[in-house]
Amino acid sequence: MDVIVQGHDMRVTEALKTYAYKKLDRLDRYLPNIAEIRMDLSHQRSRRGEDLAIAQITIRHKRGAILRAEERIPGDIETAINSAVDKMYRRIQRFKGRRQRKGRERFSASIEELQAAEAIPNIEEFVEEETAAAPENEIVRRKQITLTAMNEAEAIEQMELLDHNFFVFFNAATGSVNVLYKRSNGGYGLLVPQIE
Repeated sequence: MDVIVQGHDMRVTEALKTYAYKKLDRLDRYLPNIAEIRMDLSHQRSRRGEDLAIAQITIRHKRGAILRAEERIPGDIETAINSAVDKMYRRIQRFKGRRQRKGRERFSASIEELQAAEAIPNIEEFVEEETAAAPENEIVRRKQITLTAMNEAEAIEQMELLDHNFFVFFNAATGSVNVLYKRSNGGYGLLVPQIE
């Protein structure tokens, strides 16, 4: 299992890295077969003038599933790390709670993994803080993503594990890149590109 801790627009001290590694090493006890854990740390100015500490954890499972948890809170970065780890416990619990279905084994925990994993301790819920809005008409972040071939049902499961409102994937059935999104009135929508 690879563990990566990096800072964006902030210096990550050895003490902070040690603290983060200590918290992240425990995740393998609750979810075996983790290929990589990445923690991104940063600070962001809010409209109220106080800094937001941001901790984002991304777990890549050996079968291809991705779990992500992010916490943005006013205060110190250690508190954000603790809250993000607690959120990740809930994501792991959801991942472990999924039952295997034919053709979708990578998005559910196997029987062997469930037997090898320890029970997750009780975790209290955290209320997410509102963050400052990005400036209009400006791209504030570019991100490269790796697309995995999957069907629509697998894409829904992966989007739920990431806790996102949309998900970009390569649709194996159509042979094209699709965007899956949650509709405000319930259900999901699928954007299928057509070239004119």
